[in-house]
Amino acid sequence: MMPFEPATAPAAPPLLTRSLSRGATDVPLIEQTLGDFFDAMVARQPDHPALVSVHQKLRYTYRELQAASNQLASALLGLGLEPGERIGIWSHNNAQWVLMQLATAKIGLILVNINPAYRVAEVEYALNKVGCKALVAMPRFKSSDYLGMLHELAPELASAQPGALQSARLPALRTVVWIDEPGQADEGTGVMRFSALLANGNAADPRIATIARTLQATQPINIQFTSGTTGFPKGATLTHRNILNNGFFIGEAMRLTPADRLCIPVPLYHCFGMVLGNLACLTHGSTIVYPNDGFDALSVLQTVQDERCTGLHGVPTMFIAELDHPRFSEFDLSSLRTGIMAGSPCPIEVMKRVVGEMHMGEVTIAYGMTETSPVSCQSSTTTPLERRVSTVGQVQPHLQVKVVDPESGAVVPVGQSGELCTQGYSVMHGYWGDLEKTAEAIDADGWMHTGDLATMDAQGYVNIVGRIKDMVIRGGENIYPREVEEFLYRHPQVQDVQVVGIPDQKYGEELCAWIIVRPGQTLDEESIRAFCKGQIAHYKVPRYIRFVSEFPMTVTGKIQKFKIRDEMKQQLGLQEDKTA
Repeated sequence: MMPFEPATAPAAPPLLTRSLSRGATDVPLIEQTLGDFFDAMVARQPDHPALVSVHQKLRYTYRELQAASNQLASALLGLGLEPGERIGIWSHNNAQWVLMQLATAKIGLILVNINPAYRVAEVEYALNKVGCKALVAMPRFKSSDYLGMLHELAPELASAQPGALQSARLPALRTVVWIDEPGQADEGTGVMRFSALLANGNAADPRIATIARTLQATQPINIQFTSGTTGFPKGATLTHRNILNNGFFIGEAMRLTPADRLCIPVPLYHCFGMVLGNLACLTHGSTIVYPNDGFDALSVLQTVQDERCTGLHGVPTMFIAELDHPRFSEFDLSSLRTGIMAGSPCPIEVMKRVVGEMHMGEVTIAYGMTETSPVSCQSSTTTPLERRVSTVGQVQPHLQVKVVDPESGAVVPVGQSGELCTQGYSVMHGYWGDLEKTAEAIDADGWMHTGDLATMDAQGYVNIVGRIKDMVIRGGENIYPREVEEFLYRHPQVQDVQVVGIPDQKYGEELCAWIIVRPGQTLDEESIRAFCKGQIAHYKVPRYIRFVSEFPMTVTGKIQKFKIRDEMKQQLGLQEDKTA
């Protein structure tokens, strides 16, 4: 008998021939509610730091965060709110936001995330679409006067008693609470201070535990409005099971532990902040760190250094702003290890700089959409770097993804592009009050159709090549703008670039590139064309090149390509070819 037998290496998974991949199932799904799971984490490490809100100078241990969220839950019940009712939050990042996230989950309220960029008509639509009975809002932020907009919508606030609003334009709304900071003057009699609301609660309120026993993980907990380019926003409705599990498996891919401190400059009203940020931390006993209420590159760099953050989240434009900040070299970022770049396609050259210059050797890429809680695919900290910078990783546990022909719905062979679809626990409960739109998005077999064009390789790595609607057809050639963008990012003087298709009488469509030049550098159209010559096919060289200082984008950092297209059509006096 041999004295030593080498261990058998685990067999590599078989190579795929079709673009269909299933996630691992060895780690079971969490079937608890968010409140129950959080309370169990508190019991394990009550005195561990849970939250640091730098701009508010607030710090909470897990026990303190539990006590404050229980006190808020009690106060919300005191407003007459009942399980299943909706309460909105219209705010940038702060401690009150995460208290609302936990408190509402504990008593079965549905938290409705209101985009801080919304204006009067949009907030009116959102509040009425889901029937919000209460709203918690910042009073104002930069040029946004949130309370002013609410008074415009509901002038009855001026004479209403707090909690007794009767408004013609906001018929469901009864209570408006504003997020106050110490020493701020009153905002009028019809609105309630958050601090006063909280003071009305009792952390030991027995109703909290009574309600918790009636809640199920499959019940809705959150509504997020998706920002479509046409039509009204749709309210994606998510359950405890949806977002708690997604947050957990995101944190697993990052290898989070209680030793991690995650800097979260991305907005909480979006899944990136509240799931990839808050819930990834809370499911692993890690520490949440908010550097500021809105994104500011300097405060992110300062916070990472001062709080010794081990992780940092951001969309590509945020990482670019940090890397290119004139004071970047002054900060010690050596504590960084991991984080997530997501929200829009991640340029390969930017990824390389994040790894090399920000010490984020274990940065991961995540891909998803609000309707899938949101992450479907993610790279891990051990994914080879060339895969991490060129793909969005592999399918998450307990999910399936496939790439299908948009016309026939058939799964395509590996390497061929088609529409990416997701199936599993992460698929939303549905669009609030809209069975028709839900049925359009989720097919009879439970697959969510993303509208994204993707390819999958034989090992299951997924690459997003664009939106179905973004694909450019020039003279019969299919062009994916992202491929051209990735090439132009290699130019040493290009900081950021977006490529779109615009109408052309001869070819049907032509490419247009909007370019942001690195600070202190100069560029002209001819040098860009010379850079492309002989390197990419002639039909991929943009016909139109514009140098700009910024791109139109949503608050979450998604580039609004349709606005670039519209602006160029207006500049050039172009019309769509209606016969095409």
